[in-house]
Parts: sequence; C-alpha cells; structure tokens
Amino acid sequence: MLPTMTESDPKADLHRYLRQAREALLWKLDGLSEYDVRRPLVPTGTNLLGIVKHVASVEAGYFGATFGRPFDEPLPWFDDDAEPNADMWATAEESREQIVGLYRRVWAHSDATIEALALDAIGQVAWWPPERREVPLHRILVHMIAETNRHAGHADIVRELIDGAAGLRDGNDNLAPVDWQQHRDRLEQVARQAASA
Repeated sequence: MLPTMTESDPKADLHRYLRQAREALLWKLDGLSEYDVRRPLVPTGTNLLGIVKHVASVEAGYFGATFGRPFDEPLPWFDDDAEPNADMWATAEESREQIVGLYRRVWAHSDATIEALALDAIGQVAWWPPERREVPLHRILVHMIAETNRHAGHADIVRELIDGAAGLRDGNDNLAPVDWQQHRDRLEQVARQAASA
C-alpha cells in the first residue's frame, strides 16, 4: 500500500533527499571546461571535480563496506600509500567522464544497498571509533545526505567563483529575484560601517 500525501515512507524520503543532493552536486559541472572543473579557487585547493571524486569515494565506503557489500572497483586514492587528499582532486589522466561515471556507478551500488536493507539494518563503519562503529542504515543515510549537501554547498561557492552561476538545480535556482551586484555593494557598505563603529 502506498503512503497517502500526509503519510510518509521514511526510507523513500531519505533516499529521495540523497538523490536530489547527488544531482545538485553534479549539476555544478555542467557547461564548464576541463580546466574550470579542476580549478583550485580557495587556499585549500577545493575544486569541483575533486568534490565529486571525494563524495563518490566516501559514499562507496558508507553504503559498501559498512554493510558487507564492498564496492567492486579499486579506489587507489584511499590506499595506505596514497598521498594526503588524493581523493580531493582529479589527476590530468582522470577525465571528467571517468569521475562522473564512477559517481554514477557508486550511486547504483549504494541504491542497491538502500533498497535491499531495512532502515534498522546494522553495519560497521571501520574507520569510526569503536564505540560508535556499529550503525543502522538510517544513520548512514542521514550522514550521506548531510555529507553530500555539505559538499554541494562547497560546489555552489566554487561554481559562483568560476562564472557567477548559482542556485539549487537546473530550472530552479531557488534564489531571490534581486540585483545581486547592488545587493553585494550594499553588504560591503554595511560591513565597512560595522567595522568602523
């Protein structure tokens, strides 16, 4: 029996939010050159393709190994001898198509885990402290929604720095209809006034 409009299926709701966050993140790559998807625009080197690579890698672990369903592709940037932050950027040899393709394959693997298990199914997050290692699928879904949306927010800022594009998703930017330059100028003025007070 399907839930009514006032009822809810918690697993389906969480899964929908995860899917929306994934799509929002990938949308930030649309229309950009290979250079722009890799540009480090903040001091820590955060870049769009690196964010996607990182989120794909993290999701593969949380919905894979955590529930005894390891993702079947190697992720060498997580090897013990990999350089620090190797999951946060794409090498020149790793194309956008490879990274996006990896992310989509991770989605399929994760979605199979989500569909196969109950929300209270227990997994073990090997990289968490022992006292918090045992977790239900519900908590991992919430964790990955938060993780994906957090990084989609980073991607929002990086994309805006590249070409001014902003918003939630294609066809729904979720932004107020204002003159952004005028708004920014006003905020700069307010900041200066507050600093001199």
